[in-house]
Amino acid sequence: MPTNSFTQGLDDLHRTEDVTNHVVPIVPGSAVTLSKTSSTQKETAIGRRERSKAANRKAILDAARLVFAELGYDATTVRDIVRRTDLASGTFYNYFRSKEEIQKALVSETLIEFSERLREAKQPDMSFEDYLQCAFGAYFSFLSQKNAEVLKLGAPYLPQSQIMTDTPEMRAIFQEIRKDVEDALEKESGIGTLDTEYLTAAAIGIAREIGDCMLHRLFKTPDGDAVAEATKFATQLTISGFRHNTAS
Repeated sequence: MPTNSFTQGLDDLHRTEDVTNHVVPIVPGSAVTLSKTSSTQKETAIGRRERSKAANRKAILDAARLVFAELGYDATTVRDIVRRTDLASGTFYNYFRSKEEIQKALVSETLIEFSERLREAKQPDMSFEDYLQCAFGAYFSFLSQKNAEVLKLGAPYLPQSQIMTDTPEMRAIFQEIRKDVEDALEKESGIGTLDTEYLTAAAIGIAREIGDCMLHRLFKTPDGDAVAEATKFATQLTISGFRHNTAS
């Protein structure tokens, strides 16, 4: 009996050692693998959140652009904008505090997009007239494309007329266009001293007002060639004033 107990004890000890040796195997590099997996999962989650935030913000801006055009900026409320999205009212305030902030965001994004479009359209060593035609054409084309959905819906209030001028983005694009104008004028002969600040302001003012008129024409006759007509008229008007100013 004692012998059997002793033998049983040895067997139990061996089984314990076997369990101890195999329960927690150490695999080389396993800690690093787990760490990398955890890091990747975190990055994926962050990426999903950022994409979701960007999508929500875009949904709000797209809805606001349409509602402003349908109801008019002054008559539009935040509730009107939220109703055009799939978002809860509380979600809206995670991105914007008011419709004024939305309008500023729309203006900012529009100006940044146009600035990029203009840079793509420009060619080196353009004459002043060629630059004007390029810049006006890029702007009017961009404007019609940006408002294509609004025009398709037949919305009576076109958002272009609501654009604010005293913004950092507007000041930046003013200086960019002024530099382009000065570079183009260097290729002109016999023009003397010209106030490029006034000239740039005049060109931008012409673009804004003719752009408004062009959108209303597109609203009435969508199949018309309003972009080409607006580009030609704005270019000729600016060039005529430029030549008259330099001749006097």
